[in-house]
Amino acid sequence: MSFVASRRTGIVTRLRTFGRERRGIAAIEFAVLLPLFLVLYLGTFEVGQAISIKLNNGLAARTVADLASQYTDIYNADMTSILGASTTVMAPYPTQSSVFTVTVSEVTVDAKGNATITWSDSLNGTARPVGQSVTLPAGMNTPGASLIWGETQYVYTPGLGYVLTGSITLSSQIFMSPRLQSSVNRVNS
Repeated sequence: MSFVASRRTGIVTRLRTFGRERRGIAAIEFAVLLPLFLVLYLGTFEVGQAISIKLNNGLAARTVADLASQYTDIYNADMTSILGASTTVMAPYPTQSSVFTVTVSEVTVDAKGNATITWSDSLNGTARPVGQSVTLPAGMNTPGASLIWGETQYVYTPGLGYVLTGSITLSSQIFMSPRLQSSVNRVNS
């Protein structure tokens, strides 16, 4: 037998032995699958937190619109309380001006069906200008109607997935009819 043939036989024998070897295979599988399982676990946490913030964000919009719709006259102290309620709803998530904005406005529809802002107030943002034209959802553009419009915006920055997604802006809005009279007066005092 030549040297080359014996060498080839030795390599083939070693490969067969290696292929039948089972010691250490679990450690290799663990090392391969561990990063995948960590990503799945941490990703589930991040998605769960984003869903929770999205739900709270919607609830905050509903809260400010609902509270404002229950007044006949809203004074400055009342508005401060209404807007402050949104931060309570968002707890335990941060609500500083760089991440959370809430705006409550009254929209009035004239006889021709044109909807405009009657008054507006905002927390951590800019109130909508009085007279600004608004496009209402289908079926809400009733001439002579007034609606309370609650809007929220939350900039969610994932702790671990920031590199993949960056910041995500979560928005919510709701329209409600005033409850005690046809419109709500905003008194600046």
